[in-house]
Amino acid sequence: MQKEAERKHPVKALRRAGVLVLVCLAVGAACFLAGRITGGKSEKAPEISAVVLEGQLSQISELASVSYAYTNMGQFESSNDFYGMKVPFTTKKFILTYDGVIKAGIDLSQARVTVDGQQVRVRLPEAQILSHEIDADSVQIFDEKTSLFNPFTVEDFTDFQAEQQRVMEEKALAKGLLEEARRKAADSVKMLLSQVLPEGTELIVA
Repeated sequence: MQKEAERKHPVKALRRAGVLVLVCLAVGAACFLAGRITGGKSEKAPEISAVVLEGQLSQISELASVSYAYTNMGQFESSNDFYGMKVPFTTKKFILTYDGVIKAGIDLSQARVTVDGQQVRVRLPEAQILSHEIDADSVQIFDEKTSLFNPFTVEDFTDFQAEQQRVMEEKALAKGLLEEARRKAADSVKMLLSQVLPEGTELIVA
């Protein structure tokens, strides 16, 4: 009887079907919104850990270093003295040219991070010279003169090299090598941490 009534009144059947569809859509929308609201409440803001940040900083020390390449020429001369006077035929000397690289930077494994709410403060250690290497293949010796009475020794070359390295390091420091290394380290730290910190975090690097 009901089917015959629906066949006789197709408009009523369509209305019923439309009402059912609307009810299903309403229920689905309500479930979706409830899920979004519940999920939003359960999500927690990411926690900022000073220990984790310090670990990340220690991995970029190499990226935060500055290299100072140079070419230098030095002269070595020595002779035996007798009461302040040079002994004849005891003079030994040479002129040396070579290339070197001084690397300066900050040991970021010593950086300290403090977290206070949404503020992250990074305290950097002082910049320092990390290494100083001379390219052995670039060494050239000119105007070498030796003496049977005062021959060259291994100490002559090692002491001369150490003195030349000290001189070049002083020149590099006078040109602001450590200041440049600190600036680069600070920029590298800001670039790294700005990518991992939550939005709205205040980052201070000092």
